[in-house]
Amino acid sequence: MLLMLLQDDGTPAERLDAMIKAVAGGDRTALADLYSETRSGVYGFALSMLRNSHDAEDVLQEAYIRVWNSAASYVPKGTPMSWLLSIAKNLALMKLRARGRQAELEPEEWSAISVPDSAASINDRHLLEAALSILSSDECQIVMLHAVSGVKHKELASLMDMPLPTVLSKYHRALKKLRKYMEGVDAND
Repeated sequence: MLLMLLQDDGTPAERLDAMIKAVAGGDRTALADLYSETRSGVYGFALSMLRNSHDAEDVLQEAYIRVWNSAASYVPKGTPMSWLLSIAKNLALMKLRARGRQAELEPEEWSAISVPDSAASINDRHLLEAALSILSSDECQIVMLHAVSGVKHKELASLMDMPLPTVLSKYHRALKKLRKYMEGVDAND
């Protein structure tokens, strides 16, 4: 079940593009649809940066306010999800600067990341939390953004201000850690 969560099954870019264009035209329903389709990825990314569920919720809400206010200036470069995540990243960085530090993420805050009920049981979510806890902050962000939000590695490199080979290396290292962890868990069953 954990492997299902780590698969790349993101929302098609064309659909998100159309939603953003509709938002630019003042369509509130399109904004609600965009929020519904992308909130898990945006919240997960904000949470991975801020490591505080309340701050991540603030960034989530502010990000969609910014989307509403700036959708008219949206220029499709990369994927629409990377545009949304760039907004969230900037807001999270502003919050980190204002806070002056990066707090540790409490284990129960990982459960706040919305995963569709059909995709994971409570046990699977606990296993995912435990598995992700063995990763460094960068590795966790890269895995969350790629596997959960569907952001491509090239866009991750730009979003995280890292060279592409570094992102690829961290991603593959994280997958090896997760596989090793999962093999240990399977051996204990």
